[in-house]
Parts: sequence; C-alpha cells; structure tokens
Amino acid sequence: MQRRSFLKSALVGSTAVWAGLPASLAQSAPKLKITKIRYYSAPGYNKPLFNQARGIVEIQTDGGIIGIGEGGSKDMIEQCAQMIIGEDPFRIEHIWQSVYRGMFYPPGREKLHALGALEMALWDIKGKALGVPVYELLGGATRDYVECYATGFRASKAKTEEERARDCIEAGLRAYRIGPTGGNGETPFDFYDNAKKTIELCKRIDAAVGGGGKWAIDLHTRFDTTEGIKICKALENLEPYFVEDIVRSENPDVYKTVRQMTTVPIAVGEQFGDRWDSNTFIEQRLIDYTRFTIPNTGGISEFKKLASMCETHYVGMIPHFTGPLSTATLVHVLGSSSPTRCLMELGGGEPERPAYFNEDFVNFKNGKLYLNPEPGLGVKFDPKKATFVMEVTAKTQFPHPVLKSPDGAIHNW
Repeated sequence: MQRRSFLKSALVGSTAVWAGLPASLAQSAPKLKITKIRYYSAPGYNKPLFNQARGIVEIQTDGGIIGIGEGGSKDMIEQCAQMIIGEDPFRIEHIWQSVYRGMFYPPGREKLHALGALEMALWDIKGKALGVPVYELLGGATRDYVECYATGFRASKAKTEEERARDCIEAGLRAYRIGPTGGNGETPFDFYDNAKKTIELCKRIDAAVGGGGKWAIDLHTRFDTTEGIKICKALENLEPYFVEDIVRSENPDVYKTVRQMTTVPIAVGEQFGDRWDSNTFIEQRLIDYTRFTIPNTGGISEFKKLASMCETHYVGMIPHFTGPLSTATLVHVLGSSSPTRCLMELGGGEPERPAYFNEDFVNFKNGKLYLNPEPGLGVKFDPKKATFVMEVTAKTQFPHPVLKSPDGAIHNW
C-alpha cells in the first residue's frame, strides 16, 4: 500500500510539473529515504579492476522504489553506501558532494567509480518515482540517436581485420576502431618496428572502408613521443576519425607539445575521473575528443557538467565502454547534451545484453543507440541471476565531521 500510495502521488506531482500546475501539487509525494544498498557481482566478469568494475548496485527506499547502478569495488561501495543511508535520494547533487568531500581527502579514481555507480542508481530512482526517463530529467532529448563505433566486430565472419572493418561499416556503425600492432603475449615490444607496422595497418583499413573517417585507432599509450608523432604524421592524409592515447597522459602538458606536432584529431581520457582531473585538456583545447565515461567520472551529474565544458570549448565526446548498464546510461546523458560531436564505443560492435537485465534495456538498431523512453534508466534487474555480495543498512560507525555553510551547502571540513 505504501508503494502504491507513493506512486499515485508521484504521478500526480510529475503531471503537475509538465502541465504547469502549481508547484505545491508537485511536492505532494511523500519524502523518501534510502534504507538499504545491496551489491552484486556480475556473473562471468572476473577482472579484478577497481576502476572498471561491473558490480551491480541496488539502492532501496522506504517508498518501495529501487534504483540500479553499475560499477565500483566492494570496499569502495561499502564505504560510500554507509554515508548515504537515511538520505533523501532526490537530493542527488547534495549526496554527491557529501560523499565526494565527506572523508576529507579528495577521492581517487577508484572511489569516483563507486560514487558513480551509486549516483547512477539515484537518477534511476528519481526517474521511476516521477514516471519519466532520465533523459527527460536532464533537459529532454537533443538528438534522435547516438552514433556508435566498434572495437572489433563480433557479427563478422571475416578472417582479416580489413574485411571485419568493412562489415562493420556496412552494418551501419560510424567507425571501426583498431589498435597498434604488437604489444600482446611474451614477445618484447619493438617501438620502431611496430610504428612502421601500425602505419601500414592503418593504410589497409582506410582502403578497406573507403576512407571518409570511417576508422580510428587507439595507440594505447604504448609509444614514446617520437614514435607516437611519427605515426600521427603518417596518418594525417588518411584522415582517421580520431587517434587515441598517442602518448601517456598523466601529465597534460605533454599534449601541448603533441598538439603542435600533428593535425590528426586527438582523443584522450578513458582513465580519467571528475572534471578537475581533466579540465586542462578541454580548456586549453589540447584534444579534439574526450574519452571520459560513466561511472568513472563520478556519475551522471558530473558527466553532464563535463559535457557542458566540452560544448563550450568545441570538444567532442566519445566515451569509453565500461559496462552494459553504463552504456544504457550514457545514451540518456549524451542524448540530452550538445557536445559538438559524440559517438559511443561498443565492444564487438553491439551492446552486451546480460541475463540479469531485461532484453530491451538498450535500444540498438542499424549501428545506433536510441533513447529509452521507459521510466528511470529503463532497466529491470533480476538479482537471482547475479551473485549477491553484501548489503549496507546502517551509517558508518566512524563518521567524519561535516562542515556546512549557513545556507546548508556542504564545504570541505
């Protein structure tokens, strides 16, 4: 009865907002509280990566609404979850600031990944409670679909990279992404030899797809500046859609040099987190495309802020692939944002459809991802098909002090 009552009042409230009725009516839904957070591991995904985890997060409320998120390691989720029990799930930015600042030390990328998973679930709760898809809460649709590019192409039966690239483009995807030669197995990596081989591979792929920016390459930060620039200079006339991670990017200043030495479109950022981690690349226009993604950035709100920054500086967004729910979430965010260009990466050229999510949680056809009009993120999670790991029902027993300004905003302690 409690959930039914809540849904009814929430529906009335949301209708009032869209119809322009008095705001007081839109506030008629009872105030929710976060009561429990559960964490599940994704079956079949065993990579021990703290900043590219596939864990599934459930945030439960006292109104019966459950939000779903993806990402974060067990320990990071547990610490962050203990900070938000009892909070109002609608205060998403407030919760984000509280968790981000609440342990005094700035969060690292691993903690941001966990925070992003929880924040994703909060948006799912809000959309479900108001009966609207998340992209409507973010300002409404700005595009009909999001173009995609493929890293590999599983649907192809071809035996060569060139034939797979051609099959990928014919299937409707915007571009086929390759990597450099070498770098796998026990064979030592020869920089000079693989720079030459990589250039030759790019020429063959470009010819196979007919040019026109229908391919891209990720150099995976394998090369030093000399070989990285050598490759880029050789590719300028081929006009790839982008060249990614030309050199290591811990020091943004190195891209001031790279930017001046080549005209290829540069993509950087899959290893990064929040906007303070990457603003230099955008504001100084050192790159043409960001690879920032969800949940690594800390969630939907943070990605939306990064999207605005990219729009301001005419930088495109081509997010790195992390997990299936994160892919669905990115469609909501990119589908309601206006960067100069955007593409989404699909490993193997198609979305993953794990058994623990509903089949239609992503809407993919002809190489493109379309907006999902279902409430929230449009995902239904079956916990029986995942592996339960833990649940959090109480706040931490070791809270840090919280500093607020007179208006209630959270500040660093």
